[in-house]
Parts: sequence; structure tokens; C-alpha cells
Amino acid sequence: MKQREIGTSGIFASEMSMGAWAIGGGTWWGDNDDAESIRTIHAALDQGINWIDTARVYGFGHSEEVVGKAVKDRRHEVILSTKCGLQWYDDGGEYHFTGDGHQVHRDLRPQAIRRDLELSLKALGTDYIDVYYTHWQCKTYGLVPIAETMGELMRMKEEGKIRAIGASNVQLRHLEEYRQSGQLDVIQEKYSMLDRRVEEELLPYCEANTVTLQTYSPIEQGLLTGTVPNGYVPRPGEARENKLWWRPQTIAIANEMMDGWRDLADQYHCSIANLVIAWSMKRSPQFNILCGARKLHQIAENVKSAGVELTNEDFARMEADADQAILRAKALG
Repeated sequence: MKQREIGTSGIFASEMSMGAWAIGGGTWWGDNDDAESIRTIHAALDQGINWIDTARVYGFGHSEEVVGKAVKDRRHEVILSTKCGLQWYDDGGEYHFTGDGHQVHRDLRPQAIRRDLELSLKALGTDYIDVYYTHWQCKTYGLVPIAETMGELMRMKEEGKIRAIGASNVQLRHLEEYRQSGQLDVIQEKYSMLDRRVEEELLPYCEANTVTLQTYSPIEQGLLTGTVPNGYVPRPGEARENKLWWRPQTIAIANEMMDGWRDLADQYHCSIANLVIAWSMKRSPQFNILCGARKLHQIAENVKSAGVELTNEDFARMEADADQAILRAKALG
């Protein structure tokens, strides 16, 4: 597995990382086998994926606890990231959502993210976190000045409790303010070949300023595997509900697109999902591709993608097909 530096932090991580959102279970992802999740994390490490990403809110602490158990005896091998700023302990901050009996608030006040950090360190069973993200930004721009949030993050870094600072779900103005207030090495944003909004502003900025862009949902939460049947409807409350590409009409558009790549799958001796992930990995040297997994076969499938070296011609062909699919989906309204 190739490695890339995270921003200018001096931390080198595998170009593909493992996401642990689903490991949290709950309404978003349903019942989960924690023992299988731990084996999956071990398999990821064994096969060269050394960046494991979680968040305080995933399973309301459960994902962090499982990840902590998995890396307990292998902490030196792992680039570990988690996130702060979504809390359900009091009414501080701005309301974000309600789930599994918890009312969650976006809260980036210094005292709130300090509390999150200490809870995460305990759940993960470690005394430092390699990359610490702010999970969501304030709904009301400037409600908590980014300089105040970043000041606390820089203090955490000086204390040795975090090694690098990241921000997730940002706009360009957020990104600029973070960098004005301290050293920001990575942002985390949704990106797939069917959802390329970050190409408009965020990716060019990251490429110009050596900020890593860790992309999540590269296969649109499983849609871009070519295995979802036309007419599939997500269960109420699950993570895919109400998503643009999980409507019956758009599933059909995506499936038609992927059916046209069967010859490429044969040519590269890989799956459709491998092609899609390989496409994202080729898109930019500033990308780190975050692939979710909680089962052994998912890790094996993800890792195979890193060995697929698309030609420029095949990359361009897939991009053109995706462009057409996006236009068709937009035409549906």
C-alpha cells in the first residue's frame, strides 16, 4: 500500500484509510458483530491500511470503544483519527439531529471540544490521537469563532494529545480561517465520482496549499458496487435514506453506467467497486480515500482496489460516463 503525507504534518499514512462509522451500529447501520469488527481492523492493518478513522458520535461512543479494543496492542502501527464537536451531554451549541434517544448539538466551544477529547482518549484507550477533526461546523457562521476553536486545538497539539488538526464538512471560508489560525493539515469531505462538489473550490485550494483531502463515501455507501438491484428502497432511519443516489430512479441510472464497465472489470481482473475506488485514488495526489468496513471480505475488496492502475484513457472514459449520469440525475429534479 502506497503512503502519502498528511498535509505537511510529517505523518505518513496509507493512501487508503478505513472508516469505522458502520462499526458503531445503531439505527444508522443496524446490529453489529464487535468481534468481527475487531478482526476487520486487524486485517486492515495486516494488509497495509494504517489509518483508522472514527468519531465520537458514531454509535454514540461505541465505534471508538471497538476501535480502541482493536488497536490496544498495535497502537504504534496505527494512524488514528477521531472527531469532536457533536455532543449530546447538554444543550450547548446548535441543534443538529436526534437519534437513538440522543439530542445531538454542534458545539465547537473550546470547553466542549476539550471534553470530547478527554472522552475520546478514554474510549480509545490511548493518550494521544494522531488526527483530530472538528466534525461539523457551526450552522450560524461565526457563532463560535474558528480562531477560538483552533486556539484550543493548537493547545491540545502543544500538549502532545493530538498530532495533527483536521476539519470536516467545511466551506472554503472555514478552511481559510482554520489555516489563518494555526496548522490545518487535512479536511474530510464526501466525494465520489457521482458527487464531485469538492472539485469546485475545496480540492483546488487543498492542492495549492498542500492540505490532504480525505474523501468519504467513494462508493456512495455501497451503491457503486454494481450489486444494488433496481428498485431498492432503504429502510426508514438507515444512513442511505433520502440520499440523492439512493432513489429508485437514480439507482437505475448508476446501474446502467456501471453495466457499461463490465469490459473494464474483466480487463483489470477486478470488481466494479475496485474500478470506482481506483478512479478516486487516481483523481488527485492530495486525496486519501476513506473506505468504510466492518467485515473481513470488505477489507479484502477495498485493498484490491489499490492494485488497480487505470490508464489515463480508461480514467477519462469513466469520468465521462459519470458526468452523463450526473446530468441525468439532475434532470429528474
